[in-house]
Amino acid sequence: MAPKTKDSPAEAPAEGADATAARGGGLEALSEAIESGAGLPAVARAAAAALDSSLALIDRSSAVLAVAAVSGAEEEKLLATAPDVSTAELRVADVAVGELRYRRRGGADGAPPALRMVTTLLSLEVERARSPEWASDEAASDFVRAVLERRLSDAAEIGDRAAELGSDLGSGAGVIIARATPRSTQTGEWRARVLTLVLRAVRSGSSGALAATTGEEGGEVAVLLPAADAAVLERAATAVEDELRRSLSGFSVTVGYSRHAADASQAYRAGKEALMAANVAESEERSPLAFEETGSYRLLLPAMSEDPAELERFFDETIAPLSAYDDQYETELVATVEAYLDNDGNVTPTAETLFTHRHTIRYRLERVRELCGHDLSSTEGREKLGLGLKAMRVLGIQPPGGPAKESRGKGEKPSRKRE
Repeated sequence: MAPKTKDSPAEAPAEGADATAARGGGLEALSEAIESGAGLPAVARAAAAALDSSLALIDRSSAVLAVAAVSGAEEEKLLATAPDVSTAELRVADVAVGELRYRRRGGADGAPPALRMVTTLLSLEVERARSPEWASDEAASDFVRAVLERRLSDAAEIGDRAAELGSDLGSGAGVIIARATPRSTQTGEWRARVLTLVLRAVRSGSSGALAATTGEEGGEVAVLLPAADAAVLERAATAVEDELRRSLSGFSVTVGYSRHAADASQAYRAGKEALMAANVAESEERSPLAFEETGSYRLLLPAMSEDPAELERFFDETIAPLSAYDDQYETELVATVEAYLDNDGNVTPTAETLFTHRHTIRYRLERVRELCGHDLSSTEGREKLGLGLKAMRVLGIQPPGGPAKESRGKGEKPSRKRE
């Protein structure tokens, strides 16, 4: 009688039983790790054994919670989502709580048999372990928004609320606005990742930073940072800029920051300073930018802080008709006004700047006068349109052809970020 080989049908049931027993033992170990409160690293190792895979646990803000890998190279593949790394969403009911990345050992193909059971257990454990931190982050976000929207203005109350959240504003503070704008369509929770990266950057150099996602687009983060002087704010803003540019490929990054606020009651003013700096930095492509480096834009801060509607009206009376015309007919009237003013009202260098003919520039300048009623050949006209451009930048309104146009669909109107 011929000896049985490992491929013999008679041996197959035994192997299947062994594999089932191994999986059962792995799930048992995973359940024990969860029940004993061993922590996410131990839970991840047990899950890796149950799936016979290397794996990484990522939370909903893209923070790495735990990695179970046989080597550093294997860990790098998981975190970089190499081609042979698979992903499974972790959900509790209808809420995404994270992601499981796994790479099967031995080059096996397909999903592990116990994947559904393991992801269910991991989802519940991640949600349980992270809920207190997420709740703390939500409380911090609500506080920061309340301060920047002036729903909280009393210095003592702001200081007390900040202290409850682990932030000491006794030596003063400042505000940093960080903005990440995708250059192409993004998938996943990239907005939460922006917030995580910003906090990682500021907390690496100081403690007590509180942050919130702000703005209409969701890619803007405001940080209320305890600071004894302006140097702390400058270092933190530079760290945020470096972290976002290094970690977010396919995004444009803008960072603006305020002056040092010696008293917590000045936090609202600091928020407006940081927002103005970020808006100017985005329009002029110079980041990170301090409020003190915004030049004559600083004169518009009172209007931006106390009566932004007046700035909007001035924009509507000057640049808005040109911007709307550009958007409808794909012309360059706003860009022509900017170039004309930058070249001291000289047509020839304006034409050279825009790579067009002098007659085209003269035609556009006449079109500007017809649309908005301001003549660029006069001193008053140049002053009004120059201030109109500044109002546009301070308000964060992107002209046609700016970042807002690049990211919007066909037929949509330009973004007008009015704070």
